[in-house]
Amino acid sequence: AIKGTLTQAASESSSPGQTVKISCSKGSGSLHSYGINWLQQKPGQAPRLLIHGNSNRATGVPDRFSGSASGDTGYLTISNLQAEDEAVDYCFAWYPTGSVLHSASFRWGTETKIFTFPL
Repeated sequence: AIKGTLTQAASESSSPGQTVKISCSKGSGSLHSYGINWLQQKPGQAPRLLIHGNSNRATGVPDRFSGSASGDTGYLTISNLQAEDEAVDYCFAWYPTGSVLHSASFRWGTETKIFTFPL
């Protein structure tokens, strides 16, 4: 099983209309085919699933949000950044344990705070 957490930058910031790309790295090797998933959490609200399986948008998520993966790193890209995108974003993933059929270990990312600056 993968040890430790997935690593994210502590924060990213940009102005409305710009693009922000957040990375999520497990540190070594390649991401398992279960893929990287992304959650968005705003203050006082429940977490919202944005992306699952590296690149699949969850229902109702605008196409400004996209996911990708390369090697040991997954990415969340937010295009045409909006003030409403200011939130904390988390990556998470499951990895096979190798000991029990269909069992997996669950790993959270650290967290990335998205800041938007007025134009």
